[in-house]
Amino acid sequence: MHPEILDQEGYTSASVDEAPVRELFPGVRLRPLWRGASGAHANVLEMDAGASWPRRDVHEPGPEEVYVLAGTFNDGARDYPAGTFLHAPAGSWHVPATATGCTLFLFYPEG
Repeated sequence: MHPEILDQEGYTSASVDEAPVRELFPGVRLRPLWRGASGAHANVLEMDAGASWPRRDVHEPGPEEVYVLAGTFNDGARDYPAGTFLHAPAGSWHVPATATGCTLFLFYPEG
C-alpha cells in the first residue's frame, strides 16, 4: 500500500451507496459522485423498469459520456446492454428510456 497516493491534491473517491439521491423524474434518480473545479462532473443515474425522460435530453454546453453498468439503456433509437460506452457530442440529444431498468455512469468532461 502506498499511503502517499492519498496525500495527492485532488485525489478523491466516492461511494455510490453514500452519494445523495435526487429524483429527476418518476423512476429516474441521480447520484452525484464528483465535481471538478472546471465544472466537469461524474454521476450515477438509476432508471427503474419502464422509466423514461419526459423530453429530449440535449447535451449543452458540452458532451456527455455514458457507460451502461447494468440493465439495458435505450436512447430513443436503439437498446444498449450493460458494458456499452456511448459518447454524445455537444449539441446532440436523445430521449433516455429503459424497458428493463438500468444503471448508468455519466461523465461530463466540460462544465
